[in-house]
Amino acid sequence: MSKHLSRLVFSPKQQQEDSIHLTTEQQHYLKRVLRLGESDRFIAMDGQGKSWLAEIMGVKAQLIDSIELETELPVDISLITALPKGNGYEQIIRSGTELGVSCFIPVLSDRTILKPSNNKVERWRKITTEAAEQSERQIVPQIINPVAFSNAIENLIPAKGDRFICVARTGTIPFINCLQSLTQKNIVIATGTEGGWTKEEIALAISHNFQPVSLGQRILTAVTAPITALSLAAAILEESPM
Repeated sequence: MSKHLSRLVFSPKQQQEDSIHLTTEQQHYLKRVLRLGESDRFIAMDGQGKSWLAEIMGVKAQLIDSIELETELPVDISLITALPKGNGYEQIIRSGTELGVSCFIPVLSDRTILKPSNNKVERWRKITTEAAEQSERQIVPQIINPVAFSNAIENLIPAKGDRFICVARTGTIPFINCLQSLTQKNIVIATGTEGGWTKEEIALAISHNFQPVSLGQRILTAVTAPITALSLAAAILEESPM
């Protein structure tokens, strides 16, 4: 039954024992967008792995029963993406959330043109929340504030994990082959912006134990590449969980 109900992510700060206080925006979404009324039910998610069957009661929602869901991948995926031009990153985080990313790390590479504002980052976080609700995720992925590529690989990724940097025109091992022999519960995938990574960036990644991999014979755009890599990872991991 729970899979047919609408979902709403709330902040743990909104929870008061067995109820949550709905924000004005959440009330509008439930009552105006979803057309739910008093005593109607939905799935309330704290974005950190817990879900409840909830019932609308005025400006609050009563948490009725906890719900056990199994929609997450068996490993955590961190996606490092050199920011593409325009609004391309919005498509990446929307699709990436649907495909199971745990943490998005947008980076400024040598060829990055976009310099996002704080408002842009907040918009990205709203998109991940909406995508998590739509795709029935148990968690809402984290989005790190944009940093330099070197900072990301030196300071912001798990100490242990399988690390891959997607490159083109180098005759490297296919990414799909690497996915068949993962050894860790964390995966880090790095994809470049328009024009790809520089030789210096690839060398830096290799020095931090990244394996250069290929996504195929064709040249993919900065938006298509991460979605392709994530689609391969999700398909392999769900078929053969660790």
